[in-house]
Amino acid sequence: MKPNQGMVGTTTVGLVCSDGVVLAADKRATMGYFIAGKDVRKVFEVDDKIALTVAGSVADAQTLVRWLKAEIKLYRFREKKRMTVDAAGALLSNIMFQYKMFPFYVQLLVAGIEKEPRIISLDPLGGATDEKFVSTGSGSPIAYGLLEATYVKDKTVRENLKLAMKAVSVAMKRDCASGEDIDLVSITKTGFKRYEKEEIKKLMEEE
Repeated sequence: MKPNQGMVGTTTVGLVCSDGVVLAADKRATMGYFIAGKDVRKVFEVDDKIALTVAGSVADAQTLVRWLKAEIKLYRFREKKRMTVDAAGALLSNIMFQYKMFPFYVQLLVAGIEKEPRIISLDPLGGATDEKFVSTGSGSPIAYGLLEATYVKDKTVRENLKLAMKAVSVAMKRDCASGEDIDLVSITKTGFKRYEKEEIKKLMEEE
């Protein structure tokens, strides 16, 4: 199998804000140069205050999303409390490291809020790093160009929504494997929120 066969060419973006996190992604799925899907979700709610973004193999991503959701439910049942972002990141890191000889072809962002907002970036072998702003997928080099120049620490979720969308949007213009619409999510102390198309359109039109 060719390396890009069955892979998702993607741009995902994560921003740590003063009051939460913002996540954004495109919605195009590709198989080589073929556009296999135009409405593919790449940001998943795995708990009411934890989300996961995926870039890479669709099958591998779906497997890890299901795995993490199940472990979070089991943890809550056993411990009578929510799993933390740290614990979710460590769990995925351990799972991915165990399969390093036959790795999951994915890049993941585990994001959420505990006492403070957190984003953990995971590579295919389970390497984990804490990030304040981050992008994954084939369009990430383009998105990083904008983020490096414009991200400002300690801005609010409201202030960073447009930056996240813009970073994905500029990547979509130059990366052929990223495209279609933008999926936009925020997580604050009140919980997980996915923005509707009309809300995204209104935010993009704001000065």
